Amino acid sequence: MDLLREDRTYVAGRWVSGHEPIAVENPADESSVGTVTATPWPEVRRAIAEARRSFDAGVWAELPAADRALVLRRLLDHIEAAHDTLVPTMVAEAGQPLRFAESSQFRSGLALARQTIDLYLSMPHEQSAPVPVDDLVRGRVALSIRRHEPVGVVAAITPYNAAIIMAFQKLIPALLAGNSVILRPSPLTPISSLIFGAAAEAAELPAGVLSVITESGSAAAELLTTDPAVDMVSFTGSTAVGRRILAQAAPTVKRVALELGGKSAQIYLPDAVGRAATGAIMVVASTAGQACVAATRMLVPEDRKAEVLEAVTAAYAAIKVGSPADPAATMGPVIDAGARERCERYVALAERHGGTIAFGGKRPQSPDRGYYFEPTVLDLPDSANPAAREEIFGPVLAVIGYRDLDHAVALANDSEYGLSAQVYGADVAAAVGVARRLRTGAVNVNTAVFSAYAPSGGYKQSGLGRERGPDGIRAFQEVKHMAIGELAR
Repeated sequence: MDLLREDRTYVAGRWVSGHEPIAVENPADESSVGTVTATPWPEVRRAIAEARRSFDAGVWAELPAADRALVLRRLLDHIEAAHDTLVPTMVAEAGQPLRFAESSQFRSGLALARQTIDLYLSMPHEQSAPVPVDDLVRGRVALSIRRHEPVGVVAAITPYNAAIIMAFQKLIPALLAGNSVILRPSPLTPISSLIFGAAAEAAELPAGVLSVITESGSAAAELLTTDPAVDMVSFTGSTAVGRRILAQAAPTVKRVALELGGKSAQIYLPDAVGRAATGAIMVVASTAGQACVAATRMLVPEDRKAEVLEAVTAAYAAIKVGSPADPAATMGPVIDAGARERCERYVALAERHGGTIAFGGKRPQSPDRGYYFEPTVLDLPDSANPAAREEIFGPVLAVIGYRDLDHAVALANDSEYGLSAQVYGADVAAAVGVARRLRTGAVNVNTAVFSAYAPSGGYKQSGLGRERGPDGIRAFQEVKHMAIGELAR
């Protein structure tokens, strides 16, 4: 397969070579995907300075929205034309199944981006606000206007598990709103994100409006979160890193948008228990459980728990673990050795605290290279178990029994996280009733939707703000109020 072979980074309209190599490893077989050079430190600073200059000069922000949309559509056309190299690069970098890279990231990402353009153009960005009669008479106010204006310079920091679609979610609304943006992808999967530099160049985006920088550590990301020239940080990743970003951004009072960790629950009403095996497969099949929205807590009626465990175990036994290059494989590896060790650690903790391994729980015998972990089912006695409380970010499913629906809601809400949830029930009214009581940013009841019109984001320690939907666009805008009147004579 042909892969992206770009080893430079894109800074303020030109390609830059560095001296520090970043070796990117294929987690499926531990082979080399390629090497990129880290963006030199002076060039990281130049990316920030040029983003500031381009925004303050209005070279992008002051263009009509329709003109910005035209440029971004050209950018998306360039990315779409790069399909034959971009998709294999995503597969190699993250070890994800081809169908996930092809459908869930590439195709869905492009559709989301194009929908975002349509949504933005349909929204009012300057509108009249009501003026009380007293203000009209005494204050001589002729007009009250609310304007939605760009925030300024935005740092977009994306994760390894869905690098391209997360970039689409951040870059397109941020750029549409008129911001200048610096994209910093995960050091584990940096190559695929360089397509945005090539696309910016092809679309003739003004210099400084978009830069793509890479690094092997976190120094550049920390600069982006602390430099006073950066107005906003949009981050997707772990709650632990999100907390650090909040602390780093506080001295300069940056706007911070965070989509963080999750320990999502999938709740099966008594009349929907037969669907549990399908729900279990959805947790691990595409990303080996490496998704912040993965519903890794399965809540089922206590008196049906044995039945569910048998069905889920049979479903996991049918999963073939292997390389994305193997067409028979239905689950790939986790991202690296550290991620695999985390799975092992939490399985051991689960047992130590009264849980039982119903299936899996270790490294598979084959393949003998790569960072694989068996799809794992844990039978847990309650929600106090560490495997029910912590985000493992791997193919580990916890099954917990509930007494009644009140208990199910209490179990689901008994978490520091609140990113998403799923509720299944043939009695739709009952299922919706449960969904309304869940303290989480999104709930899928018997189905799911992913589009530019549907927001996502977390309650509690799963994040701040929203991505996608009108709220996701407004996240990249400031609100200005203008009161307009005539001078007294």
